[in-house]
Amino acid sequence: MTDTMHAVGYRKNLPIDHPDSLIDAEIAIPVPGPHDLLVRIEAVSVNPVDVKMRAGSDPGGELKVLGYDAAGTVSAVGSDVTRFRVGDEVWFPS
Repeated sequence: MTDTMHAVGYRKNLPIDHPDSLIDAEIAIPVPGPHDLLVRIEAVSVNPVDVKMRAGSDPGGELKVLGYDAAGTVSAVGSDVTRFRVGDEVWFPS
């Protein structure tokens, strides 16, 4: 297993037709905290929340990952998680 994942996001508010308006990136896989799930995303959608976030928030050069709604399979659980297990299929707004 690799220690990076693929993500799509933005670093600066640019017109959507600008070549750098959305960026494909490899980022570190986060480590789940005690109450968190790590989900291998299998489907994601761009939701009005993503559009509003991108329009109203300039991340100042840091990569802001988009994809508010997603579905996938739990790949790790935090130490205090009791209702989910690795392998569970989930969907969520993130």
